[in-house]
Amino acid sequence: MIFIAGIMTLSIVSLIALGVYLELSPGKRVVSPPRARGWLMGNFAVFGLAFVGLLALGAQEVMAETTAIAAKSEVTLGMGLAIIGIGLPTGLAAIGAALALGPVGSAALAVVAEKPEMFGRTLIYLGLAEGIAIYGLVMSILLLGKI
Repeated sequence: MIFIAGIMTLSIVSLIALGVYLELSPGKRVVSPPRARGWLMGNFAVFGLAFVGLLALGAQEVMAETTAIAAKSEVTLGMGLAIIGIGLPTGLAAIGAALALGPVGSAALAVVAEKPEMFGRTLIYLGLAEGIAIYGLVMSILLLGKI
């Protein structure tokens, strides 16, 4: 189980390292796009297979019965995976809100610069885009109540 988690960690670290390497050398042509696409797809495939394996092996530990004393004293792998799963909606919703707020915020700033009376309407648009992150937070709170 730890081996599979190590493979996933190595996959993520190598993906980040490749991104940093490509970002720090923008003037040079480092790799051809088809080759980089192959590396990226291979990295995602390894991560996906390791993730499915981790879930399959972790399901056995979640299904195993433990005593009430042992369950309260330690965090099992299944409980750790559940907590990660609860945190995912908040993180992904925050990323979605950031992707939405970028263009909406820049457009709102341009509109307010030309027509200051549109300030209230642009705040509504920004609030709608920010609502995405709030929905993710609400989902995480609801899921946390299920543990």
